Amino acid sequence: MLRLTELRLPLDHAPDALAAEIVRRLGIPATDLLDHTVFRRGYDARRRGAVVLVYTVDCMVRDQDAVLARLADDRHVGLAPDTAYRFVVDDGAALAAREGYRRPVVIGAGPCGLLAGLLLAQMGLRPLILERGKIVRERTVDTFALWRKSVLTPESNVQFGEGGAGTFSDGKLYSQVSDPRHYGRKVLAEFVRAGAPEEILYLSKPHIGTFRLVSMVEHIRAEIEALGGEYRFGTRVEEILIARDAAGARRVEGVRLSGGGTVSTGHIVLAIGHSARDTFAMLRDAGVEMRAKPFSIGVRIEHPQSVIDMARFGTQAATPLLGAADYRLVHHAANGRAVYSFCMCPGGTVVAATSEEGRVVTNGMSQYSRAERNANAGIVVGVAPGVDYPDDPLAGIAFQRHWERQAYLAGGGGYRAPAQRVGDFLAGRPSTHLGTVEPSYRPGVTPTDLAACLPDYVVAAMREALPMFERRLRGFSMDDAVMTGVETRTSSPLRIPRGPDGQSVNTAGLYPAGEGAGYAGGILSAGIDGIRVAEAVALTMAGRPVDGLIRETMTHTAAAQ
Repeated sequence: MLRLTELRLPLDHAPDALAAEIVRRLGIPATDLLDHTVFRRGYDARRRGAVVLVYTVDCMVRDQDAVLARLADDRHVGLAPDTAYRFVVDDGAALAAREGYRRPVVIGAGPCGLLAGLLLAQMGLRPLILERGKIVRERTVDTFALWRKSVLTPESNVQFGEGGAGTFSDGKLYSQVSDPRHYGRKVLAEFVRAGAPEEILYLSKPHIGTFRLVSMVEHIRAEIEALGGEYRFGTRVEEILIARDAAGARRVEGVRLSGGGTVSTGHIVLAIGHSARDTFAMLRDAGVEMRAKPFSIGVRIEHPQSVIDMARFGTQAATPLLGAADYRLVHHAANGRAVYSFCMCPGGTVVAATSEEGRVVTNGMSQYSRAERNANAGIVVGVAPGVDYPDDPLAGIAFQRHWERQAYLAGGGGYRAPAQRVGDFLAGRPSTHLGTVEPSYRPGVTPTDLAACLPDYVVAAMREALPMFERRLRGFSMDDAVMTGVETRTSSPLRIPRGPDGQSVNTAGLYPAGEGAGYAGGILSAGIDGIRVAEAVALTMAGRPVDGLIRETMTHTAAAQ
């Protein structure tokens, strides 16, 4: 099988144009093209109004070796890699049948925990998944209660519950993490089996949307349970039980649960997400090594989706194949701060995402259709330990909490959010009213001055960046665009270091994973990390070495975040 990249065709090309372009690029007769499939389809919109589709294609041809030899210098032609997933342990069921077997425990049922639990179950290891929140349907009711009635349930909201924070998001399924073993393909394939559209396997920027994610999460739970796994909802881990050997080395022995009771285990996947602040404090008190890491803080900005579509696609903006336009922006400000767009949600809404009382946190969400009137994205600024707050593992959480509280007060209570017109923000004056862009945040917004809800250096960097973004996207700094504060949960404010075997550097049997541990950012990368760690757990439980490639990818991903 050959793989061809960078096949460029007009947006309105005929159905048979792709096969014709393959034949032309390979320089073969049409009869020598035996079969072809689209591996990836994206678009190039750098020339507004002249968008082209860009394909990566796998194809079967006659006399493949001769074609490869003739095109040896063409970097866009080569052998298609083997992306099939193969389990690292195939005798897990026999291992689980042994007397005295202690099942692995997965803490957290977000994307990382779900994929870790699913993989462990598929290998026959019967995992126990502990989730402090509720099942996804009940969690959805609680989340809507905050949005519609200003009623927060601290253990069941956008951050906590089955499916994790990714359930109430745009459902983006692309990532920039190193993935030489094609774990991402495994994640996408499992999502398709769970009900996602097959197009996520080939679109360059696939997404699912909240409503589809809900049913997919339920499907994955059903499979895990059918394979012998177990869920316990409404169950918060109060303590990691740790023993020491004669040499003083630490090893997990189990967990103590809310409501009493313990579970004995020697292998814990810690997939708690970036907002489990009480759990972070518990881990610090237990002596688990943690380190502060940079993250970002800012606001959500909303424009009419039609403005973004026109800025990106020009006269082709109404083409159904392109859908709602997205963007990705970055500016390096004079004060040394990086300002960038984060978690852009085309045709979506800004949502209340707090998990603690008396604080306001924003996030973005879209449905699969991306059909809402506004586009929104985080516009955030990087902050760092030792510069903006003390170099202590939990200091970033205190920093987040301070600005979330300021946003709550500026919003006037009831989880209303502070908001400001871009024109007013750039002029340095409070907003007293909003204009033509209606904010989508619920329970509602209060026009005010966002400078009261953000550090001065963040405000200065954003004021410099917005006109620069206007140069790239016409209309971006329009006076009536709305900024809603604050966005603080861009990533975990700490990292839980792990060794080349995936285990905590000072607590054997504890496998930090996903966003909360500082090893992922988004649904796909979290799922990939869940697979990596599940493989490490399975190999260790089977008494086999964690091979060099897993060691390499773990280390690389840790350094890349």
